[in-house]
Amino acid sequence: MRLNRRLFLGAAAVLPLPAAQGPYKVGITTNTRGGWEKDVWLSFREARQAGYRWVETFWGYLTEFDGKPAELKSRVDDMGLGFTTISNSGPMEMNFQDPSRHDAIVAGHVKLARFIRALGCDHLKINLGPRRPTGTTDEDLRHMAAVLDRVGKATHEEGVRLAIHAHMWSQFETRKEIDSVLGHTDPRRVWFVLDTGHITMAGIDPVELTRTLGHRIVEFHLKDCKPENRGGARARLDKPDMMNDPPFFPLGSGGVDFPGIKRELERIHWKGALTVELDSSPFRPPLQSAIMSHDYLKKKLGIDPAASAPNPL
Repeated sequence: MRLNRRLFLGAAAVLPLPAAQGPYKVGITTNTRGGWEKDVWLSFREARQAGYRWVETFWGYLTEFDGKPAELKSRVDDMGLGFTTISNSGPMEMNFQDPSRHDAIVAGHVKLARFIRALGCDHLKINLGPRRPTGTTDEDLRHMAAVLDRVGKATHEEGVRLAIHAHMWSQFETRKEIDSVLGHTDPRRVWFVLDTGHITMAGIDPVELTRTLGHRIVEFHLKDCKPENRGGARARLDKPDMMNDPPFFPLGSGGVDFPGIKRELERIHWKGALTVELDSSPFRPPLQSAIMSHDYLKKKLGIDPAASAPNPL
């Protein structure tokens, strides 16, 4: 298929965001290895302690609430928190490149979209499954785009935007894959999550990608890298040991030009979610790493996570 540049850039109408205090909904993902990965409620409490008011996690942590979104919402409301989104994960079907799995993918993701809409979420962030040793082929990309259009149309009808996350070591990683999938899906139905760490380690400049994609981005995952990777790593990193030699760090480590990204967002008057994320925190407890990123946002970028609080206490 020929890439449609108009679709890629997202020229179509944007589904309105819920009213918010300021342009950014600032939160944190709470699956950080090193202390948060086994206790989702500890991670929520410590995220609140670190100064965040929005949290994001994976469906696999919350399956006990299947069919009970009101119960989950009440519990999180009582903590003074709200959900940015809840990502897909096992046990959901995530082999997007396999047409025989497409019906199950659509059904599972529509079910999750309905669930998170009841929590007040406006978008569903998803990963596209682990990368196979053979990588992602052009045929895979065609199949992925086809089912993402189906899922995006169905979740749009539920009032939830589908937002796909480019992630190292997944079936959706490289610039070619980003361009192909976004160029062959409807921008009114399929949106993008820009992860500053994964984009950088995939050899892509996150500032340039922010400028190129503009309003097709609905959420940023904010993590930093080593200074030598600034502007995009020069060589692909095979899957690292996250607890002994991590590639990602709290904000302010120098590998990502966050002021440059913020300037682009201000230039286009962007509104959406800024979600701090750290895949692992081997050198200090996750709470301390969360505070470091919180302080960088507030003191260096002038973005106060408390300003978008869903339930001020």
